[in-house]
Amino acid sequence: MRQLLASLVLFATAAAADLTTIPFKTITGKETSLADYKGKVVLVVNTASKCGLTPQYAALETIYDKYRRKDFVVLAFPCNDFNGQEPGTEKEIKEFCKDKFDISFPLMEKVHVKGAEQHPLYAALSGKEGAFPGDVSWNFGKFLIGKDGKPLARFEPKTTPDSPEVTEAIEKALK
Repeated sequence: MRQLLASLVLFATAAAADLTTIPFKTITGKETSLADYKGKVVLVVNTASKCGLTPQYAALETIYDKYRRKDFVVLAFPCNDFNGQEPGTEKEIKEFCKDKFDISFPLMEKVHVKGAEQHPLYAALSGKEGAFPGDVSWNFGKFLIGKDGKPLARFEPKTTPDSPEVTEAIEKALK
């Protein structure tokens, strides 16, 4: 029985390492995964509407617009894990992003990025056995995923999407 349990844990860990197989939903409830973005460089960002870093939405839209024709996409994952700074419903979040920032990149359903209810994608990115272990520290943490679905870089919340380190990493990944 112990061997079976150990094998299942190893299988689950190995499966979680393939980010493209982890399902999540769009803000409208459609099932998707990183497999739907195969061949694209993806910037995964946990977002919030009532945060001091919320103006980063504008920079996210700017870099999305700059690189999207070169196979780049931003995926925003609203999150209410930090001081309740994303209290809205999916509909309210979608309206806020459109009205305040004219966001055109894909928005996902609200997820937990840390704690007991951490979404499997974030567990694979920042969990104990993740690509970049360590809890996401605040809203607007960023993970860059390569065209092959493998994690390339992690950027802390205060590192803006249009900062040289982020744009250089995007450009390198797009080559």
